[in-house]
Amino acid sequence: MTDHADNKPLTCRLRPDGQAVGIADYERAGGYQGLRAALQQAPLEVQAAVVKARLRGRGGAGFYAGRKWSGVPMGKDAPRPKYVVANGDEMEPGTMKDRLLLEGDPHQLVEGMIVTAYAVQAEAGYVFLRREYVQAARRVRRAIDEALAAGYLGKNILGSEFSLSLRLHTSAGRYMCGEEEGMLNALEGKRAVPRSKPPHTVTCGLWGKPTVANNVETLCCVPHIVCNGPEWFLSLARTADGGGTKLYGASGRVKRPGLWELPLGTTLGEIFHDHAGGMAEGYAFRGLLPGGASTSFLLEKHFDVPMDFAAPDKKGSRLGTGTMIVLDDKTCPVGMLANMQAFFARESCGWCTPCREGLPCIESGAGQEGDLEILDDHVRMVRMHYTFCALAPGAMMPLEGALLYFHDDFERHIRERRCPWRTPC
Repeated sequence: MTDHADNKPLTCRLRPDGQAVGIADYERAGGYQGLRAALQQAPLEVQAAVVKARLRGRGGAGFYAGRKWSGVPMGKDAPRPKYVVANGDEMEPGTMKDRLLLEGDPHQLVEGMIVTAYAVQAEAGYVFLRREYVQAARRVRRAIDEALAAGYLGKNILGSEFSLSLRLHTSAGRYMCGEEEGMLNALEGKRAVPRSKPPHTVTCGLWGKPTVANNVETLCCVPHIVCNGPEWFLSLARTADGGGTKLYGASGRVKRPGLWELPLGTTLGEIFHDHAGGMAEGYAFRGLLPGGASTSFLLEKHFDVPMDFAAPDKKGSRLGTGTMIVLDDKTCPVGMLANMQAFFARESCGWCTPCREGLPCIESGAGQEGDLEILDDHVRMVRMHYTFCALAPGAMMPLEGALLYFHDDFERHIRERRCPWRTPC
């Protein structure tokens, strides 16, 4: 996301005192001009601009946002009310990009939600937020209050016939709440489990009404597309596989762990070397998960892969959230995988058998002969999406990559019946 006036970075515009960008600073940087531009167009024109911009979901699935919106019933006979929901649960291990947006520039999210709501003619919106994001909650709530006082929310926004109420919902916690249908059930006060499809949420979502649910980063792109045009948004990317910029990140034993806003399609090697600074002193590179814990491993030979929505898939992984987790030569890949599988098993809602029974089976017990064949079977069966949602298939991706690239480490654990990285007692 960029400043409307001079294309300077807007996404991470934290003030020197560490406070979030307030409404006055946001407006001076061109904030709410996207909303003003949207209100001068018909809702379907706004949808068409987002479709043309090829905005893809930044939460992991990568579905085209405009295509999702086009499924919402429009016209006088459409079911009412309609809802827009921002998914700010962000409990994917290794992922922290939305936190930067929420804490640093919350008005960008608020404006994105208003424009999205106008495009699908929604009357109400919710920001669904991870419960640990206490500071983000305070800043989003303040941004909503400031937008309401300035006339950007409420009745007859900026003198138009469009009205919108916006509320913050702090989650009770759990990774499953970030899954779209699980999130909507949680908003309704129910157990966070996925729903059977069809119907899809755009026709039957929150309280059975049409609902658009998008990731925080995705929504932050929307006002810039409307204000600057889809061609401008497309020109920011280095790939034809979508438009715009992307928040990329790196954690682990790198010199400069952090987050960077870069053109969509920036190569894995550029992110790792130029921005993360390569490996920290005393550590060597073994591999990385390119987009959070639910992606498969990539190696040094993959550093020329563009980080877009298509290229990593061809190498057996995926973009995911775009926030890499780096594995070094002093960390046990088997222990790393066991930790991740324990997380996924704990966070499963237990709604379907493959996830409920399969994930705990993976991370329990001592290794023995035949276990690797069992793990291969888990990967093959659970990765086939025989589940209600993507939690279990996502949990299989790092295991699949580890079995492929670190097979010797698994065999050594079984052969020696201990972790070679741990000092014997």
